[in-house]
Amino acid sequence: MLGIVLLASGLTGATQRESAVVDSMLESSTSTERHVAVLVTEGFQDAEAYMPIGYLANRGVNITVIGPDTGRVKAYNSDFEIVIDKAVSDVTPDDFDALIIPGGKAPAKLKEDPASVEFAKNFFNTGKLVAAICHGPQVLAAAGVLKGVTTTGVNSIQGELEAAGAKYLDQALVTDKNLITSRVPDDLPVFAEAIDKALNSAR
Repeated sequence: MLGIVLLASGLTGATQRESAVVDSMLESSTSTERHVAVLVTEGFQDAEAYMPIGYLANRGVNITVIGPDTGRVKAYNSDFEIVIDKAVSDVTPDDFDALIIPGGKAPAKLKEDPASVEFAKNFFNTGKLVAAICHGPQVLAAAGVLKGVTTTGVNSIQGELEAAGAKYLDQALVTDKNLITSRVPDDLPVFAEAIDKALNSAR
């Protein structure tokens, strides 16, 4: 929500016209607000979750962390934690403009959770933006949406992605249709920037 502060010497209140302008600006900012879901569970990779969240939040994107259950979960590679705001069973693809799936050990757990896999499948099939990094594409492979799709991910899951029908490229950033993928934490700058650009182009 856009906050507006008017400061002027002797100003005791806005005129009706000024109020109308403020109301219009607030309505405009609300209507163009972008909403992104980040799908995680226990064992997420800290940077792959926090860096895209921070990058997008600083650009006015509304972030909701989702997962199999609400509550606090821990990264596998540090003591960092993140709070899952909503369970996947309590949200729909209509609630968001994009879905991000960070890597780490969490995707191996998410792909065994039917509700998470179904959410990822339904979201991908809307044609809205989906972005996955490192082990994140494992969830999409389990969802059965990668047939004929060019993608990347950490090289240890190349066989898994190809078995799901994907074409694997060893590149920092791969985009195909509504999917953005990257390989490892070193790719995060181009990954986050690509998500932001795609969200902006969809406005």
